[in-house]
Amino acid sequence: MPHSSPPTLPAAATPKGEPAQLSLDLDARRASLRAILELRTERFAVRSRRLPVSRVGVARLCFDYGGRRFAADGHGAGIDDDAAPVERQHAFEGEVLDQLRGFNLMPADAVVGLFLDDDELARFGTGDHILERGEGRPASPDHLAKVLPRLAAAGFTLEFGEDFPVELLPAPSDWRIDVVDRGGAWFDLHLGIEVGDERIDLVPVLRAALADPGFPAEPAPNEAPDAVWLAAVDERRRVPLPLARLRALIEPLTEWLSQQTDTRNADDGALRMRLPQAAILDELPLRLAGSNPLRERLAGLNAAREPAAVAEGFRATLRPYQQQGLAWLDFLASAGLGGILADDMGLGKTVQVLAHIWTERARGRLKKPVLIVVPTSLVANWRAEARRFAPELQLLVLHGPDRRELYAQIAHAHLVITTYPLLARDHALLKRREFGLLVLDEAQTIKNARTQAARVVREIRAQRRLAVTGTPLENHLGELWAQMDAVEPGLLGSERTFATLYRTPIEKHGNAHRQERLNRRVAPLILRRRKEDVAPELPPRTEILRAVDLDERQRDLYESLRALQETRVRDAVAARGLEQSGIVVLDALLKLRQVCCDPRLVKLDGAATVNESAKLDHLLELLDELIAEDRRVLVFSQFTEMLALIGTALRERGLRFLELTGATRDRGALVERFQRGEVPVFLISLKAGGVGLNLTAADTVIHYDPWWNPAAENQASDRAHRIGQEKPVFIYKLICSATVEEKIQELQQRKAALAQALLEGGTTQAASFGADDLDALLAAI
Repeated sequence: MPHSSPPTLPAAATPKGEPAQLSLDLDARRASLRAILELRTERFAVRSRRLPVSRVGVARLCFDYGGRRFAADGHGAGIDDDAAPVERQHAFEGEVLDQLRGFNLMPADAVVGLFLDDDELARFGTGDHILERGEGRPASPDHLAKVLPRLAAAGFTLEFGEDFPVELLPAPSDWRIDVVDRGGAWFDLHLGIEVGDERIDLVPVLRAALADPGFPAEPAPNEAPDAVWLAAVDERRRVPLPLARLRALIEPLTEWLSQQTDTRNADDGALRMRLPQAAILDELPLRLAGSNPLRERLAGLNAAREPAAVAEGFRATLRPYQQQGLAWLDFLASAGLGGILADDMGLGKTVQVLAHIWTERARGRLKKPVLIVVPTSLVANWRAEARRFAPELQLLVLHGPDRRELYAQIAHAHLVITTYPLLARDHALLKRREFGLLVLDEAQTIKNARTQAARVVREIRAQRRLAVTGTPLENHLGELWAQMDAVEPGLLGSERTFATLYRTPIEKHGNAHRQERLNRRVAPLILRRRKEDVAPELPPRTEILRAVDLDERQRDLYESLRALQETRVRDAVAARGLEQSGIVVLDALLKLRQVCCDPRLVKLDGAATVNESAKLDHLLELLDELIAEDRRVLVFSQFTEMLALIGTALRERGLRFLELTGATRDRGALVERFQRGEVPVFLISLKAGGVGLNLTAADTVIHYDPWWNPAAENQASDRAHRIGQEKPVFIYKLICSATVEEKIQELQQRKAALAQALLEGGTTQAASFGADDLDALLAAI
């Protein structure tokens, strides 16, 4: 339930020139002297603009000499007139009165004397003071309460009347965290302070501060270093808490504190967390208490792990880095956690996952079937790898028109393979089963959490989840959130909270602090190795950028089309704004990219008369040279129509080739023919063949046209540069000079920097597509 305490009050910043703290120990006679403020409330009828309040806070100043109390009138006896006389320290008492004026506490009659009748004024006595606000107005008790922490810090003893709305507690004597192991991958986080003999729960206090629009989330320019916030303990009591420390607590816990009811909050008010979220403990300025076993588990999250041996009977020899990957997967299993295996393409992620499944079954920890969801193009690859390395595992492939009859066999299978497109159609059947492990291969497929496949993945009942991808982040951090939330729901908060706390600060503002925090949060659950780091035996990979100048007629077509599309885009942006003009912008850029590839791709009358394609001519010349050198070449393009044009040109030259697009039926047969060396050239659409193919017979890759996403191009290149490759690999990128293709290259570099910042701990600036990018993309040649 939401915290229902009254609003918490901020303590005003200490004014410059405020009197120093009271010196109550000037000599032995003053050692027992105390300045006391007795706080109460007086109520009046509102009768003028200068007395707009019906309640006035009053502070009566008294002096206590060793237990005998005197009014602050500069003379007079104590309460016990028969006792021995007391030598009053009048000079010191005068200093105290001056100090009260430094806090804007003025004698009551000087503040309200003009607005009250004699009977009302008679309520005030000698020593009564009222906090004066602007224009001589008296302050309410709530406003007076804001000054109390500074009065207490200055040496005043505060006493609260029953009618005063606030009672100020002493500052906390201790702050602490209690961590309670709840078993599995869960622990509870209790935050508290000690005030006297009372333990006060900080979670409601932090929630109230976060929800209070008056809470200063950022320090004011004139805020004192020791500024405090009067936090509500209950209806009346307040405790002064240092603002700097409160902010340091709230900021890393915002995603928990902002949700009043959540599965991550325990019944007793503690914050319930998963083990990977333990990195947050290092950010909290509190003393940690808790069980030693839990501390050991938390310490093990980022500890180095020895390579693990696969259980006997697995028919593959793992490389050292794959054994380390197996150790990481074993750690996730023992902790009951999900994760993302994000090794570079070609490092054998499939064999690591199969080795993990085999070993878990051998240990008896994995008794239910494993569901593996893959793109349709990878069904054959997973089936072949499973039969090759673990033929004893009972394999069931849910694919084809008769697959519904196979669902009855799931309980008897060890591995169950299905595809992302079938999730939406078969979700009712899948949700009835429970799986020991859910494996999401090429998990970037569900990078959009709003797709039906992504929603179904979250509804599948699985004891644990594992994502497998070479590109956990392609365009923006929202894709990482979608994949991480699929395997560890709630780890990064809701999508909206993640955008507020991480995506916007990192992508738009280059916030290095938030970048570092996100890195720490996800690091235990992402394993990322690069080929150059763990497989130095791989032959070198050389990237070659080939600049292509457009021919005169093709150049004129590009420029005329560019001017036309720029006008069209500007009109759309002016009418609807950039965010609402996405379709127009992308269509305009598509046409410019098509002109660069081949004018025949552009379905406009003006393009029909231009038959020259400088890039196609360059490609054919390059292929002639490569084939003469006995090279094996992969040619990638996003446009299947462009592949068809290339194929026609190759036939005219008498060159043999294979072609793979989304319409290809028997992919495996084409791959085998190329791997056997039957043909020198393999034309592949980037979308259909950019992942899941092992084409180590190739030693050359040509990217005919650039794509916005560098990860997609790298994935395609990794079809050849992967484990099993024995020859150096050359990667050619054909780019038309001074065109939209050059600008795409620049955007690629920024997106690559964003991925590096997350996965390798770097830093990044904005990686979004904005108005400046649009200007550059539509610039004239």
